[in-house]
Amino acid sequence: MGTPLPGVEVRLVDDAGRAVPAGTSGEIEVRGAAVFLEYWRRPDATAEAFRDGWFRTGDVAVLENGSYRILGRSSVDIIKTGGFKVSALEVEEVLRTHPAIAECAVVGVEDPEWGERICAAVERRGEAELTLAVLQAWAKDRLAPYKIPRALRSVPALPRNAMGKVTKGEVAKLFTS
Repeated sequence: MGTPLPGVEVRLVDDAGRAVPAGTSGEIEVRGAAVFLEYWRRPDATAEAFRDGWFRTGDVAVLENGSYRILGRSSVDIIKTGGFKVSALEVEEVLRTHPAIAECAVVGVEDPEWGERICAAVERRGEAELTLAVLQAWAKDRLAPYKIPRALRSVPALPRNAMGKVTKGEVAKLFTS
């Protein structure tokens, strides 16, 4: 959650660049004196990164009660399924409250019917058992039906990079191989 720095304008827009109303998720665009103007000697990258003077951050957020809540990166943390945009971070936050889940990562995997299928990889807490059916039954009271994972993999440890960050690309491979 947060508010913009002084002198920085922020807006949330849809895929076509139209402003979205409060309570609706959209890509964060910023402009102002503190925002850089261009990529050094890379006019193509600059043209792609800016729209009508607004810098396209690639982050998705929602404006709630005057504060912006970051939902994730549009590239990996926003899952497009059945006509809905789902924040993987939001689903992960809910799944982490399950008593059998120590850690989790949620990804979208290509699906011919839904566009993307929501998949969860989990590190279980202790010897706790967890099946997809059990997780789905538990999640139905906590998540909208379209946000509930359709696939589950239990792993001893989530794949991470040298900085300790979960590598979502490697997580996705758990569901495609």
